[in-house]
Amino acid sequence: MTFAGKWITVPAFAALAPLSVFHRESEPSPAGEHPEELRNVHALFCRSFSLEKKPGRYLWRVSADDYAKLYVNGRYLSQGPTPGYPWAYHYNEFDVTDYLHEGTNVLTAHVYYQGQINRVWVSGDLRMGLIADLVSPDGSVLLSTDGTWEYAVLGNYTCTRTAGYRTQYLEDYDSRIPIPPFSPAAVRGDCGVVFDDAPCAALSVYERLPARTEALPGGGIFCDFGQEITASLKLSASGAPGARVRILCGEEMDDSPERVRFRMRCGCEYEETWTLAGGAPDTLEQYDYKAFRYAAILPEDADTVLGGISAVVRHAPFDDGACTLEADDKVLEAVFGICKNGVKYGTQEVYVDCPSREKGQYAGDMTVTSAAQLWLTGDPAMLEKGIREQARSAVIDEGLMAVMTASQMQEIADYSLQFPLLLLRHYRFTGDRAFLAEMLPVAERMRASFVRYVRADGLLDGVTGKWNLVDWPKNLRDGYDFPLTAPIGPGVHNVVNAFYVGCVRNIEEIRTILGLPTDGEGERLAAAFRRVFYDEEQGLFVDAEGSRHASLHANMLAPFYGFLPKEAERTVGDFLVRRGLVCGVYMAYFLLHGLCRLGRYEDVYRMLTSTGEISWYNMVREGGTTCFEAWGKDKKNNCSLCHPWASAPVSVLIEGLLSVSPDGTVGECHLPKEAGHLTMRIPTGAGPVTVRV
Repeated sequence: MTFAGKWITVPAFAALAPLSVFHRESEPSPAGEHPEELRNVHALFCRSFSLEKKPGRYLWRVSADDYAKLYVNGRYLSQGPTPGYPWAYHYNEFDVTDYLHEGTNVLTAHVYYQGQINRVWVSGDLRMGLIADLVSPDGSVLLSTDGTWEYAVLGNYTCTRTAGYRTQYLEDYDSRIPIPPFSPAAVRGDCGVVFDDAPCAALSVYERLPARTEALPGGGIFCDFGQEITASLKLSASGAPGARVRILCGEEMDDSPERVRFRMRCGCEYEETWTLAGGAPDTLEQYDYKAFRYAAILPEDADTVLGGISAVVRHAPFDDGACTLEADDKVLEAVFGICKNGVKYGTQEVYVDCPSREKGQYAGDMTVTSAAQLWLTGDPAMLEKGIREQARSAVIDEGLMAVMTASQMQEIADYSLQFPLLLLRHYRFTGDRAFLAEMLPVAERMRASFVRYVRADGLLDGVTGKWNLVDWPKNLRDGYDFPLTAPIGPGVHNVVNAFYVGCVRNIEEIRTILGLPTDGEGERLAAAFRRVFYDEEQGLFVDAEGSRHASLHANMLAPFYGFLPKEAERTVGDFLVRRGLVCGVYMAYFLLHGLCRLGRYEDVYRMLTSTGEISWYNMVREGGTTCFEAWGKDKKNNCSLCHPWASAPVSVLIEGLLSVSPDGTVGECHLPKEAGHLTMRIPTGAGPVTVRV
């Protein structure tokens, strides 16, 4: 897509060449020095114009770097774009017909450029700006961004502190600082941005009132929004000029006078200050979002009177009624509920690993989250976009990046090797052979990038170019007997090779679907894997060549990918059940689906509904309303309490236990009798189905 408009920016950025922020993780960044004063920049861009309305629809096509909130005649419209690479950048298209009127109209964009190297955006590259076209009903461009637009840099955002992994700037806001006079915007030259072919869907944004409030000493208000949400705060207050209001947000309560644990265990410290202009009541709507449930609004002056408080919630479009569960087993209901909420609030413009500390799209997290999100919404658009973004990361490295559409460079071998798995998931849900064919070369080049590590029998030895993750956090690797240094040392270990075997087999399956020949490499690799790692005496797979240690992780992937030898099905299945969930919540996805493939359905159900310390229900018992990053708040030293990579129960229940297929067919139910009755409405690629047991 090509805009008629030009990129406009504030003059400080106009003559700056974009910085290159892309590189292999193991290599230094080629980016030059980023001026500190050009970080955390908020600017308004606006244009007034006269309109004689014609019949038909008016469209505002718009993009921004890093981000924009859009207004038409002072009314909030929407926000975006989703993060994207400069070689395939994203834009939005909004119908603004009902926002426009005869006569003078004003378009306004509040553009934000963060300037940090992190997992959120491709920022820190000095590309700050706005580009837009207003399109008439006849398809002609009525108005575009150019030098007739005006800008004003907002000085109200005074904070230099960041939260999480430099994920966001905290918003100390001074309402006394007026908007400066508007000046002509600068038109910047070519900044190397190529736009994607189609607009992206916008977020759902809406206000939510607190579920309950309590008065705090000194005129403060404690708010409980009833569950974990992703939102910014909106509030009003009346007070003297310069009076300050302290704003605290958190995922948990504590015993402090403020009641809110704002120094969150995930590493974010959500403490901000609002300074009032005084006179008429002041209003504040924060710009960036946080993950929180509780807030404390604390005036420092006893004469300050607080007004309305609400949360402006945001997430990708999500119909709560699309996938529902009613069950006699209330533990199962509760587990499903926290996973559903985790996916809802953890799917923003991208699948985020968590909406607090990182706010980034990780490929491995996407394996688990997209499986749940597809069943919860019936909409494959987010998965397709995520696959495309991972494919586009091949510009940086054909072996694909672990974090997509961000300026933080991170590479994980385990995650890259799951790419064909995502392609098959998309195909099974949509039947879209064209997309499968388009992505196959990306998968094959990714696989080929690992050939440099292949030894004579086909197995990988010393995959030094990317992390060898196995599982996270490190203490949940079940004693895995191989040194997982970064970079990895020489040697042949199980998990990365299991993913490699699965990757090759998945690519062969894709080629078969497309009517292309295969050479049987997948089975030869599986045979080599069994020769090296299968210990006949134990009837188990060991962690590494020469090791005698058999971890949970070394034994879960062969069943998942379907290359477990027949004679090992009982011993491996018994072992996996006996060991249980001694892994992270991410790898539990592969464990449980693998056990379903072995027919161990009752064992899977008992794991899903366990009430032990290591269980999904433990998150519920600890007050969780979204699934956690780990099995409990204290099971990881910076545990986030909204982390959709823990949402495996959604897909395991639907695909494994209820035997629902993406094409809408429903097979044999594998719920044990102890589960009782269950009614579930499930969206599929062929439309909704209802399962009653």
